[in-house]
Amino acid sequence: MREPVKPKAADVIAGHLETLILEGVLRPGERLLGERDLAERLDVSRPTLRDAVQKLEAKGLLSAGREGTFVTDPVGAALLDPLAALLESHPQTTFDYLEFRRTVEGHAARLAALRATEIDRDALRAVFARMEASHRLDDPGDEADADCDLHLAIYEAAHNVVLLHVMRGLSTLLRRGVFYSRTRLYTRPGTRELLLAQHRAIYEAVMDRDADAAAEAAERHIAYTLDTVREIRDEEARVEASLRRIGRGDLVATAPRAGQQEAAPRAGN
Repeated sequence: MREPVKPKAADVIAGHLETLILEGVLRPGERLLGERDLAERLDVSRPTLRDAVQKLEAKGLLSAGREGTFVTDPVGAALLDPLAALLESHPQTTFDYLEFRRTVEGHAARLAALRATEIDRDALRAVFARMEASHRLDDPGDEADADCDLHLAIYEAAHNVVLLHVMRGLSTLLRRGVFYSRTRLYTRPGTRELLLAQHRAIYEAVMDRDADAAAEAAERHIAYTLDTVREIRDEEARVEASLRRIGRGDLVATAPRAGQQEAAPRAGN
């Protein structure tokens, strides 16, 4: 009876790194240690590590160059960039995105409450503390970034790799301002206080392992965001209409006098 063929060391290392990327341990955009240090950390030779990296490059999971080896986005620019262009050209899809998130966020928060490890809980504590600090410092920009990071920490704590990678890709588009302006949202009077209270409710429910409360708080938060973004869009549309009325003088030769209508053009003219 023939003994089973042992996998090559490069295949084992490639499989290990691929699992780390799948689980979100290695994140898009992160640079790996230099070849010498990484080979020592993984206890393999540099040629073996080089072969493993090449295998993952071929799969599109790593990108190696002069500046080092980076983790690529599993969702991929090939999908995100065309999607971003499509969504930006149809602003109404913002509400489709938020309706989708209302369902997904509730489920993610529920899973996080049930599945979060102590490591996940430490990450949640750290990011929520940062959110509170940004709020106290009146830094809406950093607070908005902490907002995204808190939701990402919840996706990670949910331990569902499909949910994690899909929502991480959408989060990238959100940070790029594809769906709506987070700055506009966070600088709206009174909104920051409400958003912080909503995030605290989600965070505390997850930390208390109260799955139902976590799901309800997450869904309520996204519903509020959807309503607020719609109000902002409506306000902006009214302002644009007013500005168009102010600027109409640039388009007409002579405005009709009060109480009169412009004469209809004569036939033949």
